[in-house]
Amino acid sequence: MDELTDFLQYLKVERRDSIHTVEAYQNDMSQFILFLQNNFGLQEPSAATHQQIRTWINQLYENGLSARSIKRKISALKTFYKFLYTEKRIRVNPMHKITSPRQSKRLPSFVSEPQMLTLLDSTATQMKNFEEIRDDTVLETFYALGIRLSELIQLHFGDVDMYRMHIKVLGKRNKERIIPFAIAYKERLLFYLSKREELFGTIHRDDFLFVTDKGEQLYPMLVYRRMHQYLETVSVQQKSPHVLRHTFATHLLNEGADINAIKELLGHANLSATQVYTHTSIAHLKKIYKQSHPRE
Repeated sequence: MDELTDFLQYLKVERRDSIHTVEAYQNDMSQFILFLQNNFGLQEPSAATHQQIRTWINQLYENGLSARSIKRKISALKTFYKFLYTEKRIRVNPMHKITSPRQSKRLPSFVSEPQMLTLLDSTATQMKNFEEIRDDTVLETFYALGIRLSELIQLHFGDVDMYRMHIKVLGKRNKERIIPFAIAYKERLLFYLSKREELFGTIHRDDFLFVTDKGEQLYPMLVYRRMHQYLETVSVQQKSPHVLRHTFATHLLNEGADINAIKELLGHANLSATQVYTHTSIAHLKKIYKQSHPRE
């Protein structure tokens, strides 16, 4: 489909969306296009009406899809038809009459402070091969910086300022932010870099910070699998790298960090995206209150 191909190119080049976002949009749009072909004989999604779109959404409900998944698919359609409208490929945007389903907010899953410290301590031994040292460093990078998976694999050696102890991160919408780090992380990173130089030679500014055992850029599935293995050793429901980002934010908030500062560190565009962590913090305070108050 030319329209879909152009849309995916727009996501990659102009919006600079992560590979995960592009793949998710591609899957959602492919399912929708197949539905239009099978049920209405339409070859191009630009010809779809809002009634036909509603029919697809109703079918998703009937198939038992969760409100969260349906909301994501609607978001993909809204982005797609907004693209077509902006490009003047359609005169009317059929998504203007479509609303997303409401869903209950799910609190972010995170690792408790004692478990996180124990997990980091377990990676302290230096008697390891390059891959193990790299994975240990990646684990601590997620927890020390609170960055996304897509941001981690795009880090370059030149983004790290060891003297000022901060790192430059390129986030969503090509937005750049600076994140400071502590001496403990600096030491871990220096150790990893020394082992990398032993294996691959001098590191240049434009080189990717984290590489495979062949010296190539890390890919998302490798990082996901490695972090999943670490998180299997602690008590947490979800086991993706994003849990470590949630853990970073939750621990900062529990220790009294200003929520606006956390927003900047996470690279959130709006404070509302950060405020979900206040619910976790309140639950933490309630637990302390219940354990400590004389009348409890």
